[in-house]
Amino acid sequence: MNLKSIINLFSILILFFSASYIFPIIVSAIFNDGSMHLFIYALIVIGLIGLIGFLSTRGSTNDMSNKEGFIIIVLFWIVLSIAGSIPFYLSGMSVIDSIFESMSGITTTGATVISNLDALPESILFYRQLLQWMGGMGLIVLAIAVMPLLGIGGGQIYRTEVPGAMGEQRLTPRIKETAQVLWLIYLGLTFLCGIFYYIGGMSVFDAVSHAMSTVAIGGFSTHDASIGYFNSAFIEFICILFMILSALSFTLHYFAVFKKKPLKYLYDPELKFFLSILVVILSLAVLLSYASGSGLSFREITFHTVSMVTTTGFSISDSSEWPFSISFLLLIGAFIGACSGSVGGGVKSWRVLIMINHAYKNIMKIIHPNSVISLKIGTKNVDDEVATSVWGFFSIYVMSFLILLMLILASGVDFETAFSSVGACLNNLGPGLGAVSENYSSINTLSKTVLAFAMLLGRLEIFTLLVILTPMFWSK
Repeated sequence: MNLKSIINLFSILILFFSASYIFPIIVSAIFNDGSMHLFIYALIVIGLIGLIGFLSTRGSTNDMSNKEGFIIIVLFWIVLSIAGSIPFYLSGMSVIDSIFESMSGITTTGATVISNLDALPESILFYRQLLQWMGGMGLIVLAIAVMPLLGIGGGQIYRTEVPGAMGEQRLTPRIKETAQVLWLIYLGLTFLCGIFYYIGGMSVFDAVSHAMSTVAIGGFSTHDASIGYFNSAFIEFICILFMILSALSFTLHYFAVFKKKPLKYLYDPELKFFLSILVVILSLAVLLSYASGSGLSFREITFHTVSMVTTTGFSISDSSEWPFSISFLLLIGAFIGACSGSVGGGVKSWRVLIMINHAYKNIMKIIHPNSVISLKIGTKNVDDEVATSVWGFFSIYVMSFLILLMLILASGVDFETAFSSVGACLNNLGPGLGAVSENYSSINTLSKTVLAFAMLLGRLEIFTLLVILTPMFWSK
């Protein structure tokens, strides 16, 4: 294992992250909110660590194996979350609360331990949104777009960082160009979302902040009331639109925009399945609302359904008093999650689609043992090896969920809060049920630590993190 090469590349990635502190410094200067020193100190500390690491390993060979790529990814997200927590800690938060908030931001989970957001300095509010925006597409992908200019390859990192089907699919012949295309799409969606938010009545600050967390499917807001603070049907519609767009595969956006093939949207089986899930859950939620006499409006149910299924976590009203059946239904929708190759969380729609079709195939084989039935998604055949891999992922996912749930229950948290908080953090959703319906400040330190690990596990799609914990990974 080339330790010097790992430290060299790791230092470059840290330097990329340290540059992000410049933006909240500018925001602090504009609003004169008195918090500039928090980010200056963080910039100096993290920047020096990255610079010293880079200079001390300069000239090292940068040929990396897949094993080293896995190590870089996992360590980077852990250290990045610790580095991101420095401004929160300097502002007066505890160590675990600071790391929890930073991990939640950079993994686009949206779970927060902060209450009374409206009273926070603008620079800290903006910094929370920036963490989510950077984590949405992945700082690694951004770095890969620039690393070739420094003579550093990044293929192994790209394959371990980009989740779902995108991990083995390049949109362009070169990885650098693929990363640049992804970021152009990401930037374009953010710009358009911000413009429409501003047209809808948001201030420039709120429009930019919410555009970043919307397109990142993060769910952080600059107000305690979230999107409901603006009480605008137009803003809610824009939010719904861009949550859905960001939950779709960026491969589809690429073909629609760069290849001028918008009809790809109409024929993609995963997109059809994802939208079908949205419609089914929305219909069930409306029926449950009617049956329970909750008095919830169609507008409320629609917004929260899209927000939960896309794993964003925005809200327009207090859902803590909703009928439990509706809240639980929406949480289950978050388990399914967004499309592959998107910035959303969850198991991912394509995996669920493959599992359903594979189960149907096996049922048909039982009924007709001699028949030859192929597994198809749309018009494409899916190898049994792929289906086996998906079921393997799902089994590890369920086991991880149960272990995390037992740890939270052992810490003294009630079942409703424990189940929903693990589901919300593992699926990078954010808000849960029970004691964590508004924020996570009331739960104990052990629970916050476990849930922070769950966020990382979900962001790296479980295997990337668990693989380095196996003895076989470290054997020669």
